[in-house]
Amino acid sequence: MALEEPVTARAYPYFEQMVARRAAGEPLQYVVGRWGFRRLDLLVDRRVLIPRPETEQVVSFALEELRRLPASGDDELVMVDLGTGSGAIALSLALEVGLGTVWGTDVSPDALAVARANLAGMGGRAATRVQLVEGSWWDALPSSLRGRVSLTVSNPPYVTEAEVKGLARVVADWEPRQALVAGPTGLEAITSIVEDAPDWLARPGVLVVEIAPYQGDAALELVMKVGASSAEVRPDLAGLDRALIAAFG
Repeated sequence: MALEEPVTARAYPYFEQMVARRAAGEPLQYVVGRWGFRRLDLLVDRRVLIPRPETEQVVSFALEELRRLPASGDDELVMVDLGTGSGAIALSLALEVGLGTVWGTDVSPDALAVARANLAGMGGRAATRVQLVEGSWWDALPSSLRGRVSLTVSNPPYVTEAEVKGLARVVADWEPRQALVAGPTGLEAITSIVEDAPDWLARPGVLVVEIAPYQGDAALELVMKVGASSAEVRPDLAGLDRALIAAFG
């Protein structure tokens, strides 16, 4: 990024357009068209959520949990990113774990188009181990994966409908509502993910879900009801509850 260099005559119309878009309130990430997430440089636009540092921390938690599981061969390790959006979590898992297969699911074909573009941009051997499929949460996965998923990570919508009006305009007016708002309680998506987790996770297996800071107790209650062997909520770098971590088996 050559921020101190003058804009060239050829680039000036595009630069002027970018400034106008930002002045109109569009998020900087969408204006620039790309944003960093862990080791990745991702395409982002209005079809997907903007990658955030809190989610980077959730991936760190997931990788820690994966290291605690018994070692699996390359053909045996299965990881899943439910609601992949831009592909940030799925592609990070593929790049940083270095073995196994990663499945990314999303109900939005527009979001999957962005994820596929990011997958193509990542390239390399890691990209060959990623499968992106359309559908709602676990339903998008092939039935052959039932009981075989060692690690599942998700950043689902967890904002309540009542909270939308309190969001910053740069979020509420620009980011995809489907990826932000879960419903009246904010727990709708989290509940769907948790309730079906026992059918899909291997034993041992781990579920890591990003949550809102006030949802910790409710999320813990959900996973214990479906038979988690242990569960905890971990804080993000700001000290706010951010990740539900549940072990099965």
